[in-house]
Order: sequence, then structure tokens, then C-alpha cells
Amino acid sequence: MPGDRTTATDLEPWARALLRCPLTGAELVDAVAADGSPVLRSTDPERPVEYPVLDGIPVLLVDEARPV
Repeated sequence: MPGDRTTATDLEPWARALLRCPLTGAELVDAVAADGSPVLRSTDPERPVEYPVLDGIPVLLVDEARPV
């Protein structure tokens, strides 16, 4: 169903599994930011950050990382 999403990105599962945090190298998981927008959140316990997902495209730039 269009608009019914279970993940933050529109990427194929195999491509999505390759994404890693550019800051820590940790796995990224789908999450929702405090404002309700989709994000990818790093699983690094020492430096938890999240990256915005704009129009289904993750913005994996260190400058765009936000602390969790």
C-alpha cells in the first residue's frame, strides 16, 4: 500500500543492510526522531547519533549527525 512504510528508507533490504554510521562504523537501525520524522540511528553505545532521512533517502553526512 503506498505510504505504508515499515522502514525509514525506500532502499532494497540488501542495500539497506550495507549502510553503516560514517562516524563510528556501527550498524544503523530505523527510528523516529523526537519531531516524528524518520531517522537512521547508530547502534554505537558510546556515541549514539541519528541521521535524517529525507524523502526516503538517508543523509549519512557526519555534519548532519544529531546526538540522541
